[in-house]
Amino acid sequence: MGSSLGSLPDAEVNGQPQRRRFSAAYKLRILEEADRCSSPGEVGSLLRREGLYSSHLSSWREARRQGSLSALGRKRGRKERKSPDVQELERLRRENARLRAELDRAKAIIDVQKKVSEMLGIELKDPEADGSD
Repeated sequence: MGSSLGSLPDAEVNGQPQRRRFSAAYKLRILEEADRCSSPGEVGSLLRREGLYSSHLSSWREARRQGSLSALGRKRGRKERKSPDVQELERLRRENARLRAELDRAKAIIDVQKKVSEMLGIELKDPEADGSD
C-alpha cells in the first residue's frame, strides 16, 4: 500500500483519435524498403515495425504505378475556399444555365399551343399587336 496515486498513468481516453498523416517522402522510403525485402516475413516485419497495414502498401504502390507522386502527398479534408467573386460567377453561370433551360421549355410549350390552336381553328391574339402596352 506504499504506492501513491500520483505515479499512475493518466487513464483518460481522448474523444477524437488523430488520423495519421504520411509524407510523400516517407511513403516512397517505405515502398523502397518493401521492394528490397526478399525473404518471407520481411515485409510483415517492416509493417509491424512501422505500425502500417498491407493496404497502405497496396494503395501507395498503385499511386506510384500511376506516376502520381502528387497523389502520394495529397492533402485530405476540406478543399480550399474560392474567393467570393469566383463563387458569385459560378452561381450566376448555374442560374443562367437553369434559366436558359426554363426558357427553352417555355418556347416548346408555346409552339405546341400554337399548333394546337391552329388545328382547332382558334385564333390567338398577338400580345405585341394589341397595342395596349
